[in-house]
Amino acid sequence: MRIAELSRRSGVAVATIKYYLREGVLPPGERTSPNQASYDDTHVHRLRLVRALVDVGGLPIAAVRDVLETVDAPDPAVGKTLGTVQLAVFRSPPPTDDPARAAAEEAVATLIDTLGWNCPPDHPAAQALVGVLVTAGSLGHERLVEVLPRYAAACAAVAESDLDYLDGAASLDERLESVVVGIVLGDSALAALRRLAQVNEALKRYPEP
Repeated sequence: MRIAELSRRSGVAVATIKYYLREGVLPPGERTSPNQASYDDTHVHRLRLVRALVDVGGLPIAAVRDVLETVDAPDPAVGKTLGTVQLAVFRSPPPTDDPARAAAEEAVATLIDTLGWNCPPDHPAAQALVGVLVTAGSLGHERLVEVLPRYAAACAAVAESDLDYLDGAASLDERLESVVVGIVLGDSALAALRRLAQVNEALKRYPEP
């Protein structure tokens, strides 16, 4: 198909497709003439994946490129792909010299140790959690740390579901793409489900007259 048809089928503007081609997040089509190329269904699929990363995940093009390069690498490891996508999606705040940070870092390290999780305390996700606790403390909500064990228990079940989803992939390529889709779309799905659960719980506790 020509680029105009690719645009129609994918819903992505021609100018945006050309931008993705220049940035290397969309593989080039098969050249049919000096100024024309032919595209196929794999390009439609890749465009939809890129749009999911950009629109739902909020990733910049440079991060999208890193993620897709990992997915497309020869014999890529699932664990490496998972780490690459996590780092691309998880934009942890930069460390500060806030004196409360040491206490928050200790709280997070203690939580990880108590849970028996095999995660280093300097992992970006751990440092992002530290930043959350520092901010909560600055607002007078130090007790947020008290609910973290319950959050962690719920997230452990979610993580099992995440990996079960990956294990259900029919091929290595599908599994690697499932890492991307599962993290980016899964984060949005979890946020939406949390809001729904909050509405449900609030109505149970505080029924409307």
